[in-house]
Amino acid sequence: MVEKLNQLVKENAQDAIVNNPDIPNERNEEAVSAASMSIFDALKQQVSSGNVSELVNMFKGGGDASGNAVVQQASSGFAAKLGGMGVNIDSAKSIAASLIPMLMAKFANKTKDPNDKSFDLQDIMRQIAGPDGKFQLSDLTNMFGGQDQAKGTTDDKSGGMMDKLKGLF
Repeated sequence: MVEKLNQLVKENAQDAIVNNPDIPNERNEEAVSAASMSIFDALKQQVSSGNVSELVNMFKGGGDASGNAVVQQASSGFAAKLGGMGVNIDSAKSIAASLIPMLMAKFANKTKDPNDKSFDLQDIMRQIAGPDGKFQLSDLTNMFGGQDQAKGTTDDKSGGMMDKLKGLF
């Protein structure tokens, strides 16, 4: 997935990174990688903290994504990485604020486009789970009020994961 994110960044970051005098040309590839890793890290952090509702909101997309917690986290992570490359912090924040919301919107649109197989939501969730592979989509069921495996009951108050996610596709 990170490779696909890198490609998405490369396709959409010509002005923000490559043609930007604030980012030295010899650091362009590093900046592209920093953008894609910031997105990946933000997705992973949201899942690990149990804040899956922000992921759902992001993937539902539409309109201005800049207020979404995932987007904000990816933006601040990217700005910090640019700052670590010697980019002025104000410039880094400006680059991140213009690039990351646009990338996240494109990323979300690609995941919900049935004709675009470049990003698959289930594959993304598996990769976010990390190398131990313990995270399963069924884990989200409990977070969204589905079957409680310990009790063998279903919480009908929240409608279950599929009701929460059905607007994504």
